[in-house]
Amino acid sequence: MTTESVDSPEQTELRRRGLAKMSEVYGWEMSDGPGDFFAHTCDQVFGTVWTREGLTNRDRRLLLLGALAAAGQEDVAEIQAGAALTNGELTPQQLEEISLFLCYYVGWPLGTKMHFMFGKVIKNYQKQQAKAAE
Repeated sequence: MTTESVDSPEQTELRRRGLAKMSEVYGWEMSDGPGDFFAHTCDQVFGTVWTREGLTNRDRRLLLLGALAAAGQEDVAEIQAGAALTNGELTPQQLEEISLFLCYYVGWPLGTKMHFMFGKVIKNYQKQQAKAAE
């Protein structure tokens, strides 16, 4: 975290930027949270890293999905996959292709876990799309 106090104009702007980017990345409105963990997540991960130039949100999401797959973090990858579909960064077909690709690079067992989790995410996404179209 930066050396500015939490109430300083610099810190307040960083927090606003972080909350805005978190809302954009996850597809729902984020509100401020308490404690150092939230402060680091919001200010540093989203206010600083996710807002850097050079990569799109989609680029970052793809890298994150690969890293999560390699680490076996299926639960966190599920949140990322759902947000990617909701935000239009990835299509269901692209998620299926990603799971097959990952099988070769992170190992068949981990890639298979991602494949079945992506299937669940896609099914939920398609249900939401169908309800919205009614």
